[in-house]
Amino acid sequence: MNSDTQYEDSVSIMVLENIKNKLLHAFRTSAEPRTSAETAIHPIRKSLQVNEELRRAKIEGAITWLRSELLEMRSQDRQLAQTLLGLNKEIQRLRRENGSLTNNSPVLECTLLKCLVSEMYVKT
Repeated sequence: MNSDTQYEDSVSIMVLENIKNKLLHAFRTSAEPRTSAETAIHPIRKSLQVNEELRRAKIEGAITWLRSELLEMRSQDRQLAQTLLGLNKEIQRLRRENGSLTNNSPVLECTLLKCLVSEMYVKT
């Protein structure tokens, strides 16, 4: 299990605990006995409060999902960058073996590949 996955799991657990506590609190306070005057005055406000808690819980869940997707994408970007660097080294080795290298092509290809990899890390 990598550190990104562990981070994602701990964040997800914290968010789910927070959602659970908010829902328990919302339903516990709405289930408390009240006098008839309080019940007549505050049911709409309580309903709006519960709806707001549910809306926030959905938003927090969506944000958690987006974070996990971004972490996965970052991991995939790094793996792709490593693969590209490995392929570039292999191409250079094969060209050297075949003797078909020109003076500028390896430098140009390495520069372009390094630029591509550095852009990937800057974006994440």
